[in-house]
Parts: sequence; C-alpha cells; structure tokens
Amino acid sequence: MAEHKEVFISVDVETAGPIPGEYSMLSIGASHVDSPDYSFECMLKPLNRNFVPDALKVTGLSLDDLDATGRSPEQAMHEFASWIKETCSDGGTPVFVGLNAPFDWSFINYYFHRFVGQNPFGFTALDIKAYFMGVTGCSWDDTRSSAITKVVSPSLKGDHNALHDAAYQAELFRLIRELQITKACRQRN
Repeated sequence: MAEHKEVFISVDVETAGPIPGEYSMLSIGASHVDSPDYSFECMLKPLNRNFVPDALKVTGLSLDDLDATGRSPEQAMHEFASWIKETCSDGGTPVFVGLNAPFDWSFINYYFHRFVGQNPFGFTALDIKAYFMGVTGCSWDDTRSSAITKVVSPSLKGDHNALHDAAYQAELFRLIRELQITKACRQRN
C-alpha cells in the first residue's frame, strides 16, 4: 500500500475587509512549508469598492492601483490552482496552513468556488494557532503570533505583505512541528 503524502502550503491573504463577497481579496501569498523558496504571489483586482480604511492602511494597498495592475480574480485563482497542482504533482494532497486560518481560508474558499468552481484544498484548513495550542497546551490567548515567536524563535517576521507572511507562517509551522517531535521524543524516553 502506498503512503499518502500531504503537502503543507502556507497561505496568507490581504483583504479590503472582514468577509469575502462583501469585501475583496487583494493579494495572495503562498509558500510550500517544506520548500519555502517555492512560492506563489498574486495581486488581484477588487470585486467592488467596499473597504475598511484600517484594512487598506495596514497593507498599504490601493483599490485604484489594484484596478489598474492586479489580475482579474478569475485569472488569479486559476493561476493559484495551477501552482497548487504543480506543487502536488507527485500525487500529494494539498493542505492549507494559515495563521488564523479561518479568516484566510474563508476568502480563498469563496474565490475558488466563485471563479474556479472548486477549492483544491477541499473544505478544511490547518490553523497554526490551534496547532500550537495543541502542541504546547497553552491558553488560546497565548496563541498570538507574538507569543508563539517567544517560544519557537523564527528568523522571519510578518509585515502584512501576503508573500512575506506566508513564508513567516511556513517557518512558524515548521518550528512548531519540530517542537512537537522533540516533545514526543522526550515522552518516549
């Protein structure tokens, strides 16, 4: 029987507001967790003009600029789906990994279903915050990225650039996975 391979893909999005459909996804960044140089980045044209001022302020993105230079959502999602397929070309199953995955996954899921017809990640996502809580036994309040970094000491930092944040999240996930392995080894000995 062949071993099933899971391909962990860290995904981050920047958006114009808190919910898909009502607000636009403005950028996508993705990084193969175990091959972090293998990545995807895309800026998207907005679906509409709705935005929360703080959402645009934190990213530095402009709806006008994205209207002029971004890819259409349909093109962006087809390109992302192709990248995921290529990333998993050896028969692996893509696993969406995110820091506060429910937020990012909700936009990715909405856009994939609306513009491609299906989500290559299926209907699930792996949340780094919940994973960290499970590995360490910490409280939910201690799953903020600032608290996680104190435990695992990543070399990267988040900066609200989707690609940079995807790489940062991939590093966090790898470090937490190493922490879990170390913890499991200690328990066996």
